[in-house]
Amino acid sequence: MASLPFWGRLGGGYIMNLFDVYPLFDIAIDHGKGCHVWDDKGQEYLDLYGGHAVISIGHCHPHYVEAMTKQLNKLGFYSNSVQNPLQKELAARLGKASGYEDYQLFLINSGAEANENALKLSSFYNGRTRVLSLEKAFHGRTSLAVEATNNPKIIAPINANGHVTYLPINDIQPWKTELEKGDVCAVIIECIQGVGGIRMVTQEFMQQLRTLCDQHNTVLICDEIQCGYGRSGKFFAHQHLDVKPDMITVAKGICNGFPMGGVLISPKFTPVYGQLGTTFGGNHLGCAGAIAVLDVMEEEHLVENAAQVGTYLINTLKAEQAAGNLPHVVDVRGEGLMIGIELDIPYKGPRLRLIKEEHCFTGCSGTNVIRLLPPLCLSMEEAKQFIEKFKKVLK
Repeated sequence: MASLPFWGRLGGGYIMNLFDVYPLFDIAIDHGKGCHVWDDKGQEYLDLYGGHAVISIGHCHPHYVEAMTKQLNKLGFYSNSVQNPLQKELAARLGKASGYEDYQLFLINSGAEANENALKLSSFYNGRTRVLSLEKAFHGRTSLAVEATNNPKIIAPINANGHVTYLPINDIQPWKTELEKGDVCAVIIECIQGVGGIRMVTQEFMQQLRTLCDQHNTVLICDEIQCGYGRSGKFFAHQHLDVKPDMITVAKGICNGFPMGGVLISPKFTPVYGQLGTTFGGNHLGCAGAIAVLDVMEEEHLVENAAQVGTYLINTLKAEQAAGNLPHVVDVRGEGLMIGIELDIPYKGPRLRLIKEEHCFTGCSGTNVIRLLPPLCLSMEEAKQFIEKFKKVLK
């Protein structure tokens, strides 16, 4: 992971290097299939990371590859100045799959853009500028999305505009105090915090928050970019909590690795020409891929699989912890295939051993949480393989 210079020489001339902001493993992934990837040396890895929870239906699913290839051979892109029937088909399919058929869909390219547009639309709606966000929240790295992210290291001075107040998870009183001021534009919530360490909002807290937002004309946004799209064992994580937000932001798993995002918007919002816009969002290739993702999720029952395999993983990890077979594990939490394993030591050592010795990718959070975000097609056998690998690196 040595740092490269910003310039180099090749054949007597300068060459451009990458802007070195990522601490990279010395591994180049070459190809993948299902829940497995292979590096350029032919080494196979079990993938319980899915590239930041992006791979929803598995690497290189044949139906997805076929749909994307067919569309690319026909038309990859045209702008939002003409009709695109694929957008309407995707909206109808997503509404039905998620239970939000009465909502509207705005398509963009990423999770940060989804949150930017949700917050912008909220401000258009009630004319306010204040936002409430959770402590340890992560909502993106752009403009207002990064301001709503509780990490001062990535908020540049130009982004620190005083719009956002961070409040504790599952403690309703501070939220009530702020909302009663009557000047809060929006509340944005990850119902299962990803970067924040797989911490879950309770049903009681979320229902009280929904009531307070209604009372004070504040928009409730559920950021489902990481925890949504079937990962929690329901289509959206907030559906575990019996609430209905005003807007839902999605990305990551929506197109299995192709850049895409969206905002599901309540009927109480009336669209206005020019109010929101995007060049690439909702392009033909992305829509074809997203429709193919929904095809596979439905045909292979991947939401149900996430619930079943996730429950097995969580219960088995807890049982192994209780039996003393997982030293250093102090907590296992999550829903479906979004799981956090909290350690009493830094995650760096066990995670590196998983990669180098057991050839298994996982995610991480904070300093001591291993994060599991596998493709939703993870099998019981693959889950068992991970548990055995994990036991080995902790012994």
